[in-house]
Amino acid sequence: MSEATLGPSTSSLVAGQGAIEQAPVIELRDVVKRYRGGVLALDRLDLVIAKREFVAISGPSGCGKSTLLHLIAALDGPTSGTVLVNGHDLTKMHDLSYFRRRDVGLVFQLHNLLPRISVLANVEIVMYGTHLNNRARHQRAKELLEEVDLGGRGNRLPTQLSGGERQRVAIARALANEPGILLADEPTGNLDAESARRIMELFGRVRSDGVTVVMVTHDEALAALADRTDRIEAGRIVSSTRNHSG
Repeated sequence: MSEATLGPSTSSLVAGQGAIEQAPVIELRDVVKRYRGGVLALDRLDLVIAKREFVAISGPSGCGKSTLLHLIAALDGPTSGTVLVNGHDLTKMHDLSYFRRRDVGLVFQLHNLLPRISVLANVEIVMYGTHLNNRARHQRAKELLEEVDLGGRGNRLPTQLSGGERQRVAIARALANEPGILLADEPTGNLDAESARRIMELFGRVRSDGVTVVMVTHDEALAALADRTDRIEAGRIVSSTRNHSG
C-alpha cells in the first residue's frame, strides 16, 4: 500500500522530545552529483543537520532525495563538493566500511532481512566483527527487539512476520552497533496506515534517545511529523520548514 496519512496523535509522539543540540552532525557544502550520461542528481546542494534532529527530506520522485541519503551514508561519493559527518570529510576518509558499520544505521523501503535465519539472528549478524562476544551479541539483539515491540518474535523467520514487523526488525538491526545517525529511505512506502504509524513512533523514540534521524519520503503527511522538512526539487533544497516548536 502507499504511505499513509497519519493523525495528530502520532505527531505528538514524534516531535517535541526535548531541545535539539545545535552542533552540526551532518553538513553538505556545494555538493554536485552527476551520473554517467550527464544526469544531474544534485546541483550545488547545501545542508546542515544538528545532532539529535529528526529531518525529513521530501520531494517528487527523481529529485535527488535518495542520492542525498546515499552520500551521507558513504554509499556513493559526490562529483564535487564536501560531505561532512561528525566533522569528518567522507571524501577523504579511507575506511568507509568502518564508518558505515559504526556511525550510521540504514533502513530502506525493502527491509533486506535474510529469510532463512531467525529474526534474532538477523539482528545479531551485523554485530559480528565488533568487540562483543556471542553472549553479548545475543543479549543486545534481544534487547533491541524488545525496544521495537517484537520481544516475542525473535525465534521466528522473517517470512512469518507482517510487513510492518519486518521493517521494525530492520530498524533494530540498523541500531545494533549504536550509530549516532539513522538514515531511512522511504521506510513506510510498502506499509499500511497502522504499520506506518508505529514506524514513525519508533523514529520518535530513537530520536529521543539521542540519535539523529534523516528520513527520505515523498509523503508530505509523514514529513510533517519530523522536526524539520527540507524539500528538494531538481537536485536543490528549495525550502526548509520547522514543523514543531517543541
